[in-house]
Amino acid sequence: MNAEPQPSSQAVLAEQKSLSTGEFLANYWKRVRGGDIGSLPIIVGLLLIALIFQSLNQNFLTPVNFVNLIVQMAGIATIAIGVVFVLLLGEIDLSIGFVSAVGGVVMTLIFRDLGWPWFLTIPAALAAVTVVGLVQGLIITGFGLPSFIVTLAGLLVWNGVVLILVGAGGTIILQDSAAIGIANAFLPASWGWGLAAAIVLAYAGSKLQGNWRRRREGLTTTPLPLLLLQIVGVAVLILAGVYVSNLDRGVPVVGVLLALLLVVFSFVATRTPFGRYIYAVGGSAEAARRAGIPVNRIRIYVFMLSSFMAGWGGIILASRLRSVATNSGGGNLVLSCIAAAVIGGTSLFGGRGFVLSALLGALVVGGVENGMGLLGLSAGSKFIITGLVLLAAVLVDALARRSRVKSGRA
Repeated sequence: MNAEPQPSSQAVLAEQKSLSTGEFLANYWKRVRGGDIGSLPIIVGLLLIALIFQSLNQNFLTPVNFVNLIVQMAGIATIAIGVVFVLLLGEIDLSIGFVSAVGGVVMTLIFRDLGWPWFLTIPAALAAVTVVGLVQGLIITGFGLPSFIVTLAGLLVWNGVVLILVGAGGTIILQDSAAIGIANAFLPASWGWGLAAAIVLAYAGSKLQGNWRRRREGLTTTPLPLLLLQIVGVAVLILAGVYVSNLDRGVPVVGVLLALLLVVFSFVATRTPFGRYIYAVGGSAEAARRAGIPVNRIRIYVFMLSSFMAGWGGIILASRLRSVATNSGGGNLVLSCIAAAVIGGTSLFGGRGFVLSALLGALVVGGVENGMGLLGLSAGSKFIITGLVLLAAVLVDALARRSRVKSGRA
């Protein structure tokens, strides 16, 4: 009995590379129905937030408030980048709020007491908080303790450290002009346009090169019309953001810093062995261990990274307020940062998410908080609404995960 002819590997690769635009969109819709929804809910949520708050207060979608929103959410987004990596492991870090405060306080004290220049002071503060992450990571892995318990203890410990460092005065004023400028300086209009052009060109080059590389390796590629549409869409968003910013004070320097951090850590997560190990450990720690991945070492590095990014966030927040105080790192900062990562699309179950989640989620959290502030809502109302948004994001994640399991995509 003659066997049916099997397609050659070259034919299979050719078929993979020859998806039409319609076929690509059909496959995308199939993935969405199977629970692989990506950033779709967050994009819809951002549009709804803009429409609702603009209808309630005409000042929401103004250049002044747009720039304010970038500055207000930059600290949260920066800390949330570290949270994304922790959640990818299926872990949690509750200490990030007061670790960020330690970073801001150490920086301010070095400026005040030692008079170091900013290019020494900021790295020293970041090194201090990175050691905090190292200690917590060693305790978690060395004793096999849940990260929830260890970082909850860390929350209390570092809160106490902040109180001791700030002292009886209650507030320390930040006086270094370079540090203050992180969250209070703005680019000239021409610099903003030049930076936007550079980002668009770099993004387009990266997408085209990635598509070419996938085609060369015989993998399915995005149809060129859709790829160009994606590039044009991103270009429009970036140029529109610069245009609106230039109608007010200009592009905030802290926005440029945040964009740089997002690019660097997106590269780390997707283009390095370290990033791939994180996803592997979050997907199945036992399988990763059997594959030879140093699971405990990866966990330690991730908690160090979380504290490092918390330190950056604390520096940004101290710069924005031009001071640090005994209540730095408190309030709803921890809630906002973890909520930003989860709302942005990072799974609480580990192994699924992306660094851009931090920015998207921070836009939602910052947008809701900013809009509620414009409406003059009470603190209680703000907590309730933010909590409901977080709950909705977790429910969407759980339902999407259930759909992926049913469709065999988990």
